[in-house]
Amino acid sequence: MIRLNDIIDKIHAYNPDTDVDLIEKAYVFSAKIHQGQVRLSGEPYLIHPLEVAGILADLKLDVATIATGLLHDAVEDTFATLEEIEELFGKEISPLVDGVTKISKITFGTHEEQQAENFRKMLIAMAKDIRVILIKLADRLHNMRTLEYHSPKKQREIAKETLDIYAPLANRLGIGWVRAELEDLSLQFLEPEVYYDLMKKVVKRKKEGNAYIHEVKTIISNRLAEYNLKDHVEGRLKHIYSIYQKMKKQNIEFDRVYDLIAFRIILDSVQECYEALGIIHSLWKPVPGRFKDHVAMPKANMYQSLHTTVIGPHGERVEIQIRTGEMHRIAEEGIASHWKYKEGKDIGEKTDREFAWLRRLLEWQQDMKDPGEFLESVRVDLFPEEVYVFTPKGEVKEFPRGATPLDFAYSIHTDVGHKCSGAKVNGKIVPLKYELKNGDTLEIITSSNQHPSIDWLKIVKTSRAKAKIRHWVKTNQREQSISLGLEICEKEFKKYKLNFSKHTKTGELKVIAEEFGLHDVDDLLAEVGYGKLSVKQIIHRIIPKERLDTEFTEEAILQKVAKKAGKKDGGGVKIRGVEDIMVRFGKCCNPLPGDDIIGYITRGRGVTVHLSNCPTILHNVSERTIDVEWDIEDKSMHLVRIRVVCVDKKGLLAAMSSSIALSEANIINAQIHTTQEKKAVSIFEVEVSDLKHLQNIINSMQNIKGVINVERLRT
Repeated sequence: MIRLNDIIDKIHAYNPDTDVDLIEKAYVFSAKIHQGQVRLSGEPYLIHPLEVAGILADLKLDVATIATGLLHDAVEDTFATLEEIEELFGKEISPLVDGVTKISKITFGTHEEQQAENFRKMLIAMAKDIRVILIKLADRLHNMRTLEYHSPKKQREIAKETLDIYAPLANRLGIGWVRAELEDLSLQFLEPEVYYDLMKKVVKRKKEGNAYIHEVKTIISNRLAEYNLKDHVEGRLKHIYSIYQKMKKQNIEFDRVYDLIAFRIILDSVQECYEALGIIHSLWKPVPGRFKDHVAMPKANMYQSLHTTVIGPHGERVEIQIRTGEMHRIAEEGIASHWKYKEGKDIGEKTDREFAWLRRLLEWQQDMKDPGEFLESVRVDLFPEEVYVFTPKGEVKEFPRGATPLDFAYSIHTDVGHKCSGAKVNGKIVPLKYELKNGDTLEIITSSNQHPSIDWLKIVKTSRAKAKIRHWVKTNQREQSISLGLEICEKEFKKYKLNFSKHTKTGELKVIAEEFGLHDVDDLLAEVGYGKLSVKQIIHRIIPKERLDTEFTEEAILQKVAKKAGKKDGGGVKIRGVEDIMVRFGKCCNPLPGDDIIGYITRGRGVTVHLSNCPTILHNVSERTIDVEWDIEDKSMHLVRIRVVCVDKKGLLAAMSSSIALSEANIINAQIHTTQEKKAVSIFEVEVSDLKHLQNIINSMQNIKGVINVERLRT
């Protein structure tokens, strides 16, 4: 059990001049308010805030943060109030306690909207003061250390949340030892059999490996000393979760994990690091493809180190990390190593840049209303596998693995991304879906005629690129949808003897828009164009239901429409009550004049015509379906595919082609192949005027001797 004096000793070890009066005061207050409370383990509750404060002292944080560690459960679990905390401890500590209290109430469920909203709350708390999340990480770490006192179900829930949320956060904040311990503890409760099996094997390997570690450390130190390099060499086994992940990723057993042992060489300067790398590579043969330079290209969480894997003594693979003392401190403490509240120093421009990912996430979360989009952006930023590329001027840019030239273009400027028509990688033109590789040099090709496509969302990885593309697509679709919505509304209003323009001028439609939770009439029209809102829903707000039931039954409206000559629309289809709307035919069912059909409003793309029994429509029955009918006066030709199975006999193809020609149809394309059963299968693509014309062709071909089956293909 940790004591207050232990915490104070830790603080004085890294900052001897610290005034600890505030911490002592917080301890006394915490002991008072938690008096009589016990944890599930049966221990006094005060042990928990003491342990949290001790972890924060291990991170070498400031007095206010450590004091908050002692007070972090005061408001949530006792009768103490936030006002009381502010009165006793000041305006710096009370917001920290408030922030931790709010985060403690967050539970990350599986429901996407709830999970997204809770992420937002956490990010807002981090935005106000990132010390809040550091205190929460310390709180979670101690709770994980004592998780065995919970029920098995609760253990799994907390461990899963820790692995999904808090361990990645610790990693993104650069606090390596906290991340490693959270991951190992999570695995212990999520996969206990796997964890304890690996633990036994690691302990056994450690006993066997101690002599090997000593041998390698001695060789390295002696060789570096020959070059007058003063070093500190550490040897250690990798933590259990990282071994487990490697086994899963490579689908291998424990005995085949060859680089279990990692060595760390700590030197005085960057120059010495590169010099030591050369010495190590001259001493042992490096493994190709296993060298990473995180000194020249640091990770997003500020981590810097040279990584190499070599074939060491006795043919064993050995991973070696080479870094300076400052780099090592940052690798262990992350953002805490640059804390702007320490000794009143500012965090500095360099560290501020290194945590730009957090600012970006905070900015974008305000614009992303869709929970799926937001969660995706969070996952990209919390789980990055970085790739580093160069601009033509030699500037290094970092992207998540799988990023493309489009991500690079949007990182330069939104307009560059929107107008990106191509890219050159290392001087060669590549497609936009090309995945960036470490060391690539990129040059973006732009065109004034280029604009984003919704398909771009499938090939970009960064949150910024996706947000910008979605915004452009939605804006563009909105304009089209407003136009389509206006056309539909005007025609539908006429059916009910209403003047759309008049109701707009009187302000009645604006009121209706607001009743639907929309801002103005344009929003209302866009919703109609998108198919999210039907015109009938609007009309119901204007005409009383009693009047609608008597004067405007569906039968009465159809009779009125039937008397009017419908204006011809594209593709030989009329949309009842609406003119001049773009019409497309569903490729999923390929309807022909004579088929029973239905229309489906496609967002920003007019109306798509399907068969009434098309599976696509049956699965999407909604307000977006509208009545359509064939224009009997239209003489357009339609493409249809016919599949013919016949015996594989000379002359049959000519007979079938002749039959189609005699039926006054034009063959556009033909594909023929034979089967092992000595049958021929022919696919003809022909132009027909309607369903009757097609049936004549099918009947004619069925009369040919040797033809086994003739059928129309829907797709």
